[in-house]
Amino acid sequence: MCGVLSGGVATWNTALDAAFAFQTLLAPGAGLQVVNIADPLANLTLAEEALVGAQGTPQGKARIALVGALGDLPGWFLPLSPEPALDDFSLQEANQFTWDQQVDFPFAFAFRAELEARAGGNVSWNTGVDYRKQLERSIGREQVRALYQQAGLDLDADLDTLNDTARISADPEAVHYLERNIIFDGQIHIPVLTLHTKGDGLVVVQNESAYKNVVDEAGNGEFLRRTFVERAGHCAFTPAETIAAVQKLINRLDTGRWHDLDATELNHAAAAQGLFFNVFVILDANDNIVALIPTPPAYIELEPSPYLRPFDAPSRDCDRGFPCGNAFLRFNQH
Repeated sequence: MCGVLSGGVATWNTALDAAFAFQTLLAPGAGLQVVNIADPLANLTLAEEALVGAQGTPQGKARIALVGALGDLPGWFLPLSPEPALDDFSLQEANQFTWDQQVDFPFAFAFRAELEARAGGNVSWNTGVDYRKQLERSIGREQVRALYQQAGLDLDADLDTLNDTARISADPEAVHYLERNIIFDGQIHIPVLTLHTKGDGLVVVQNESAYKNVVDEAGNGEFLRRTFVERAGHCAFTPAETIAAVQKLINRLDTGRWHDLDATELNHAAAAQGLFFNVFVILDANDNIVALIPTPPAYIELEPSPYLRPFDAPSRDCDRGFPCGNAFLRFNQH
């Protein structure tokens, strides 16, 4: 459920891309640290202040959208809200701002320090990354172009700035720590069923693409099935949706075959759980239940786009000229 299936290295590389773009375009000279963070709370405060300031101008909003696009950040935040229209770029950006402010920036600009302490150094790099190519592969490319045009900004100039700014190298032993904890090799030999919300801004749905790729490369695709729910939020599933998925997995274990995993059948199975389980649970800050909102099951058919910065054990997900797998050490030595 909502798994970090791209692995630890890819996840933190992606976080670095967004943080690097934010620092370069929206907080230059502010003393903001994206790696080797010395004072996490002070660093996060700097980032949050710059973020709020940027949200106050059309130019800042366009650049926030670019930062989000480099991590495939969805433009959808509230689980029980409708997904913004494909061309409602302003609402998408407002939701991305909220993801950054409430969820993602604490990881990128504060919690990273705890990981660096355990790993013994910086675990991420962006040497060799072409941010123009990354934007072209992002789900947010049209939004970014539109908001840059509305703001009167030169997108090519900002992409040149990102590509010309001095890059960040990782500490090899720290990367080895994160490789162990964990990257994936696709060697699964028991049934695995994944469940992901479409609008997850903490663990983006493209994690599912990264995992499927490495499982397929290992020749084990028969064991893997993926399911998706049309809702914003991280792990924003109803009890009925969860029960339906578990029942399908148990059925696979009992019969040796996958049965009825299309969205229609999953929605029928979830609806059959009755009104008590077809609710969305609202919690307060202390995880106490505040409300139970009746919510129909929302399984959909979905094929997520490719993960932007894959890093898997076989080292075969690299096709853009920057390091991956064991190639990382050879690349960083030059």
